[in-house]
Amino acid sequence: MTEKFGATGRRKEASARVHILKGTGVIKVNGREIAKYFGRPTLQMIVKQPLEAVRLNGQIDVTANVRGGGLAGQAGAVRHAISRALVAFDETLKPLLRRGDYLTRNPRMKERKKYGRKGARRRFQFSKR
Repeated sequence: MTEKFGATGRRKEASARVHILKGTGVIKVNGREIAKYFGRPTLQMIVKQPLEAVRLNGQIDVTANVRGGGLAGQAGAVRHAISRALVAFDETLKPLLRRGDYLTRNPRMKERKKYGRKGARRRFQFSKR
């Protein structure tokens, strides 16, 4: 039996658990094919970026479980998790993934709503008279 490597990735409010193993390049997210889950080609491209960076695109099967956030955040979380799992799979891939900035968690989050205001940055309407 081939060995499984797992990792967790996060982006915005989304978190993804990913398992990779040698195979034929099948990517499943929450039990569905990648094209069915992430309908937009840009989101599919984001998920596949780390595999293309290390040239293992058709050689590794990916199974991902994603929760929280929207589709864009989930795609980023899966990309982050795949990158971390690839490092667990082969430590020599780390410099390539680091160069592509796939191992760094994107820190941008939603800004909190402030008290007495309508939103994070919304101010009250100015009235001259």
